[in-house]
Amino acid sequence: MTNRILLVDDEPHIISALKRVLLEEPYEILSAANAEEGLKLMESSRFKVVISDERMPGMGGAEFLSIVRNSHPETIRILLTGYASLEAAMTAVNGGEIYRFFMKPWNDLELILAIRTAVERYDLEEENRRLLALVKRQARELRAMEERFPGITGIERDVDGSITLPEMSEEEMEQIRKECG
Repeated sequence: MTNRILLVDDEPHIISALKRVLLEEPYEILSAANAEEGLKLMESSRFKVVISDERMPGMGGAEFLSIVRNSHPETIRILLTGYASLEAAMTAVNGGEIYRFFMKPWNDLELILAIRTAVERYDLEEENRRLLALVKRQARELRAMEERFPGITGIERDVDGSITLPEMSEEEMEQIRKECG
C-alpha cells in the first residue's frame, strides 16, 4: 500500500504549510477542507495516517477522528489544534484514540518524525494482521489434517529434544503425499 496521508483542515494555508513540511517525504498526500469531505475521501481510498484540525465548521476534528476510528480502525490519527483546550484534547484522545496531538504552530521536525513513526506503526500492525491471518489459516489446515489422519500433528521428541516422526507405512506416506498435492 502507498504511504497515503490525508490532511483535513478548513484553512487552505494550513494545508499548504503541512504539504511544504512533508514535501521531501515519500508520501502521497490528499487533502480535504472539512470533515465531511475527508470522510468521502476515506470511502474511496485507504490512508495510513489522517491529520485533522480540531476546530472546523460543521464537524470538529475530535468527532471526525472518532468516526475514522470506528470505520477505519487501522488508520493512525493525529490531531492539530490552535487552541489549548484540555477538554477538547481529552475528548479527541478518548473518543478518537488519537496517536499524537500537536498544537499550532507545530514543530516541523517533531511532526515529520511523528508521521514517520505513525507510518511505521501502521506497517507493523498491517504485517501483524497478515501474520495472524496466516497462523489462523495454518491452524485450520492442521486441524483438518488431524481429522483426516489422527495423530499426524502430534510431536514426539527423543532424549536430545529433536523432533521424531512416528513410524509410518509406505502406504500411509503415499496417501499423505497425494493429499498434500
